[in-house]
Order: sequence, then C-alpha cells, then structure tokens
Amino acid sequence: MLIGRVKATISHRIILAVINDLAGDQRLHRIASSLHEAGHQVTLVGRLLPDSRPLANRPYRTHRFRLPVHKGKLFYLLFNVRLFVWLMGQRAEVITANDLDTLLACWLASRLRGFKLVYDSHELFTEVPELIHRPATRRVWLWLEEWLVPKLRTAYTVNESLAGIFSAKYGVPFRVIRNVPFERPEPSRRPPGRVLMYQGALNVGRGIELMIEAMAHLPEYELRIVGKGDVEHALRARAEGMGNVHFEGFVPLEQLHQLTCEASLGLSLEEDAGANYHFASPNKVYDYLQARIPALVSDLPEMRRLVETTQCGEVLSNEEREPEKLAARIRAIMEQAGRWQACQEAARKAAPAYVWEREQIGLLAIYEEIFMKTC
Repeated sequence: MLIGRVKATISHRIILAVINDLAGDQRLHRIASSLHEAGHQVTLVGRLLPDSRPLANRPYRTHRFRLPVHKGKLFYLLFNVRLFVWLMGQRAEVITANDLDTLLACWLASRLRGFKLVYDSHELFTEVPELIHRPATRRVWLWLEEWLVPKLRTAYTVNESLAGIFSAKYGVPFRVIRNVPFERPEPSRRPPGRVLMYQGALNVGRGIELMIEAMAHLPEYELRIVGKGDVEHALRARAEGMGNVHFEGFVPLEQLHQLTCEASLGLSLEEDAGANYHFASPNKVYDYLQARIPALVSDLPEMRRLVETTQCGEVLSNEEREPEKLAARIRAIMEQAGRWQACQEAARKAAPAYVWEREQIGLLAIYEEIFMKTC
C-alpha cells in the first residue's frame, strides 16, 4: 500500500537485475511490488537453480536464466554475458543493477541501448568474507567497482554507513533505502517461551556456529535455523546429535513472518569479519522487530544503533562471543524478571516506524526524478 502517493501518470518499463534466484530476496520483492503498484511495468530478472522454487503470487513479471554452472569465475562471467544479451533485446526506460555482480552487464546495456541506469548496492561487495582471503579475485571486483561506480548518476544502498563510504570514495551521492519489511498486524503475544531463531543465509561469518555451540549449554531451549547457504552441510554436521537445534531450510516469504512470530528471541550475531559485515544492517533484525520479538545482535555499528535507538533488544559484546557466555546472556534476557518483557514492549512500540510502506516513499521519489528527466 502506497502512503501519501498516487499512481504514476505515465507507466514506465523498469527492469531490476539480481544474480540470485529471486525466491528469497525480500528487498527486491518489496521494490518490485512498490514500483508495480505505482503503475509501472516491472520485470525482475535473476537465475534459475536446480532446486529453485516456483515464484508464486508475484504481481510483476519475472524471468530467470538457467546456466550450466552455478559458482566460480565462469558462473559470474556467463551470467553477465547472458544478462547483457537479454537486456539488449528488451524495451525499457530504466534498468537497476543490484550489487556489483550485475553492474557490468547493466552498464554496457545502458550505454548501448540508452537505458537509464540505477545502482542498488546491498553491501560492500568487495569486502565480503568470501573475497577477503582471495586477494587476486578481490582485485578484479575492486577494479570493476572503481571503474563503474564513479560513472553512476543514480544510486542507493541499505544504510547510512554504506552511503557515506560509497559517496566519500567515489564522489557519487548514494541515498538510503533500508531493508525494512512490509507492515504486519501485531501478533498476539504470549509470555516468553524458549524458541530462539536465526533467519537468513547460511554463509561464512554469520555467527551460526557460535549459536549452535551455545545450545549445548541451553538444553531446555530450541534453536530454529531458517535459510540455506554455502555452509549448510558443515552447520548440520556441527549440530548432529543435538536435539534442540532444528534446520527449517528455505521458507517462502509468505510463511516466514508467521514462523518468526513463533520465536521468543531473534539472533543476528554476524562476525566482525571485514568491512562488509562491520557495517551490515541485516534484514532479519528488522523482521524480528516487525514480529515484535526482542533481538540479540552483534556489537556492530548499524545493528547497535537500531537496538539502542529502539531498545528492542540487547547487544552482545565481543567479550561474550563464546558459547557459555552467549548462553548466559540468552538466559539473562529470557529469565530475569521483566527483562524480556521490556524489550518486547519496546519492539511493539517501535515496529510501526520501520515498515516498507514508509520506506518506499523515498524509493518512488528516486524513480520519479529519473522519469521527470526523461520527459
């Protein structure tokens, strides 16, 4: 639902390109939905994996490429070639590259076809843990970023920290469109239970190993891990034999909120592994807030800022990043009189301010400015 906006007087064709399979990308679903509801013709393009799920109930168009490889240098090359060729055959006014791994194809197509180009950077791509220990590969991506980003005219990212970094480094103004969820009705709350939750990608540096190890000291609690990713098999092996750690796998966006509401405490314990994680503002923290459950987060700038501003949870200090100390902190939140209740009440009060229905106003303004310049 658009807040304080009217539908566009002219419908424009917009393509949003991303390298994932679209099924679990909440940010792109929200952006595409808002642009579609504003009256534009939106196509969201990504890739099709062997285990990709159907994209149900999407009001906008979708297109997914099937590729012979799914990782490594060849994959990134093939995807950008395939995306470039596909874009060259499309009719559109605007194409949006989501993250650095789609920017080359989108930039080339925009130059050759006259499309307006928008860049949505979800993270500090060249600082992800997967690249930090691969200096040669990282140099290639960094060169690509340093070549293309200064050429941009319209760009946005997920938080103030990243916007400041990109703007200072490349001289391009980056606006902020946060990863906040759609507004949800307030769930009926019960006294704190014993269900802990992690939702998101199962990748390196997310602190999931620490959560699993802490569960050995919390036998009466349950940890639900929702999502899939590169280290899923290693995590399952680590949790083997632990009856209180449950892997839920991929959960469709339509069902994820209900599952989150069933939890008592949300966890977001990313490691301080490079600048990308240091300045992260994960979707999951806003999802916990919208479900009105307290969150326990890492002592990293953007997560600390949200928790301290809203009082919707607590911050785990670096000294507490040990299984026994994490378990003790969880017990304190859940079992000390009034502690969980205070955080939950704060989350309930803060939730209406962190919803997509408000955030999308800034998003639509960005695209309207582009369209006004083309008229």
